[in-house]
Amino acid sequence: MSLKIHIDDSAPPYEQVRAQISEQARSGVLPVGYRLPTVRGLAESLGLAVNTVAKAYRALEGDGVIETRGRNGTFVAAAGSAAVREASLAAQAYAERVRRLGLTEDEASAAAREALRAAYGEG
Repeated sequence: MSLKIHIDDSAPPYEQVRAQISEQARSGVLPVGYRLPTVRGLAESLGLAVNTVAKAYRALEGDGVIETRGRNGTFVAAAGSAAVREASLAAQAYAERVRRLGLTEDEASAAAREALRAAYGEG
């Protein structure tokens, strides 16, 4: 696992850690079952506070990217299906909400596309 923290980046360090681990897990660089360093160990190697790495690990666990197995450690989870399931639930909630707001399907789709563009840094 290779992580680089850029102090001059606008993203906070915990978000950089979260994003990089998430991307490496998604792309297969970190395979399912890969054991991650301890929070303390990763913090030390990156020159970050333990709480910074702990915050990133909590976010990754909440996203279903990693799982903690007690004293056995923290591992890359089989997140594909969990991530897809969570995205599906979020999409269902969005669809219900925009329908209640009275938006047309085209208006709702346009709003979702714009939000995705913004989230992925496009346009």
